[in-house]
Amino acid sequence: MDVKRIVITGASDGIGAEAARQLKKAGHQVVIVGRSPEKTARIAKELDSPYHLADYAKLSDVRRLADELKGYDRIDVLANNAGGLLNDRKMTEDGFEITFQLNLLAGFLLTHLLHDKLAESDATVIQTASTAANSFGQEYDGKDLNTENGYSATKAYGNAKLETILFTRELERRWGSEGIHGAAFEPGVVRTNFAAHAPLMLRAVYHTPLKYFMTTPVEKSATRLTRLAVGTPGVDFEPGMAYSEQDRFLVWCEDQVDAWGRDLWDQCEGMLNLA
Repeated sequence: MDVKRIVITGASDGIGAEAARQLKKAGHQVVIVGRSPEKTARIAKELDSPYHLADYAKLSDVRRLADELKGYDRIDVLANNAGGLLNDRKMTEDGFEITFQLNLLAGFLLTHLLHDKLAESDATVIQTASTAANSFGQEYDGKDLNTENGYSATKAYGNAKLETILFTRELERRWGSEGIHGAAFEPGVVRTNFAAHAPLMLRAVYHTPLKYFMTTPVEKSATRLTRLAVGTPGVDFEPGMAYSEQDRFLVWCEDQVDAWGRDLWDQCEGMLNLA
């Protein structure tokens, strides 16, 4: 077995922590990234793995994190798993709507800052998608990435998760020839703490005992991430695609000509002064 170094963001709890356990048990080198110093250190100690701290509501933290991660000799997998579902519209100190920044923009920035390291490593970049892209997302609107028009928490989250899928596809189109491949997974409705600050209706779904809702056990959900992390692009999964278990995850407002992904990429580069 080829031992991989796998960086997982949002790994102090929930899907990220469970995926880290599964990958460590399988013999891989796992790097833990989390926001909470206490939770992140606890998981890292449990797995005897290195860890890094970053609050994705602060892009300065993401830039520092990238500098720290560049210290590793290689990164075989970058799992952009960090995210959140919040109730109220809030702007970050960087000037972006927080749901957009937490779920898409911060991971976009980290991936770009690690480009050279990822290319050297022939890395896979994994995004955490969501059924919210279908349940709550609208058609892509590059003029309203901060959800200024008709804001709702569910709309902002659904749009951000659609954008993670577009980002995955566009990453493959732009960087696939360099050896960097993208993939995304839909985790199902998982009972974790990520929706602790979500609207009441969604908190009820994500935190009510399993017997009342068709939720996915976190262990099963994490295997959707680990399958992509240990897999070979083009053999075990089609690069640039999103998956729900073994099957393609299809989005109702599929972008047939990749125009949305191209625009999203260009817009994010402009927002972050990366162009």
